[in-house]
Amino acid sequence: MQRLTGEHEIKVDAKGRLRIPSSLVRQLGSDNLTFTINRGFEKHLILYPKTVWDKKAAEIDQLSMYQSRQRQALRFFYRGASELVLDSSDRILLPKPLVKYAGIGSTVVLFALQEQIEIWSEEEYDKMIAQEPEDFSQIADEVFGNSDNNED
Repeated sequence: MQRLTGEHEIKVDAKGRLRIPSSLVRQLGSDNLTFTINRGFEKHLILYPKTVWDKKAAEIDQLSMYQSRQRQALRFFYRGASELVLDSSDRILLPKPLVKYAGIGSTVVLFALQEQIEIWSEEEYDKMIAQEPEDFSQIADEVFGNSDNNED
């Protein structure tokens, strides 16, 4: 699994385009210039490199169209999904319905996480960060403390 890293504050131009920072373009490599963008689980967007999107889509496609809750999950997962390609200036054009959904204005925060890039409006990102606990060690203890992978 490719791990992307970085947190970048980016300006969105008047046409709704944003430039992917060169550090992320390098991490993605020249073979990963096609993406799918979609709604995130919170009020943000997720930019998936094509290979990652294909894996996620194959995973969710295992759900059944005959069960209402699974059908609903399929619909919400695919709602708004759009394919994007970096232009020669390493920019993508954000689809207007997704911009509206995420409340994106003139500035976004790109947060590279695992194999994807989250795109947050500056305001929503600040709200999310404000929920960060003062003592991360408590969460780490709850989440990782009982893990079989821990080495004492």
